[in-house]
Amino acid sequence: MKKTVIIYGLLLASIIIGLRILEYRFFLRDLSLEIYIGIIALIFTAIGIALGLKIINRRSIPYNPNNNAEPDINMIRKIGISDREYEVLQLIAGGLSNQEIANKLFVSLATIKTHLSNLYGKLEVQRRTQAIQKARRLNIL
Repeated sequence: MKKTVIIYGLLLASIIIGLRILEYRFFLRDLSLEIYIGIIALIFTAIGIALGLKIINRRSIPYNPNNNAEPDINMIRKIGISDREYEVLQLIAGGLSNQEIANKLFVSLATIKTHLSNLYGKLEVQRRTQAIQKARRLNIL
């Protein structure tokens, strides 16, 4: 963490020094206003792209849809997911709505919502997309 802070501190210090040099040249009229603004825009664009890529790479979850590995039964039991909850998880991964799942399993909509609530708690997520992602990451699906 300290290394990252030092690197960003040095990077920002060098950018400020560069901007001061550009400002000095601007006041000496060596550069036109358009060039000055263009250089500043390029600097901030590069910073934005670098930070954006870093954020995107941090949030991405490695998932290979062609991976046909068997689900990890031990992980399912360790988390405490029941057979019916696992069945509901598979169906939401298949893209079915709550009502479609209820119809398919011959249960009420309230029962499906209860199963989903239990799944969200066990997987420590808040939405069905997060539940699917986490289940795939844990090799449950």
